[in-house]
Amino acid sequence: MAKKQVSEESSTKCSEYLKALADPLRLQIVRALQNGPMSVSDLALLLESDISTISHHLRVMFHADLVETEREGKFIYYSLNTDFVKKSRIPHSFDFGCCSFDLKS
Repeated sequence: MAKKQVSEESSTKCSEYLKALADPLRLQIVRALQNGPMSVSDLALLLESDISTISHHLRVMFHADLVETEREGKFIYYSLNTDFVKKSRIPHSFDFGCCSFDLKS
């Protein structure tokens, strides 16, 4: 059986995903977004944190392609990147292609 070669580019991208998840508040944001799209203010209220703090973490996650945005009027709603969620066969997990990440409740 041949081993699958992992390219340097794939490893670098996977590392970026994992770095973006390597914060306790970001993991809480992911758990919250598993229930559906939420605004920054919704997340701040739910997670009992400042809007600026939540916004910062969402920006990091957005630049790592972990979350997507959709504008409704003056509000921006964040949701988990459907590419990662759809590829995964296990509920509540991400499949980055290079590795997978399972978030249990």
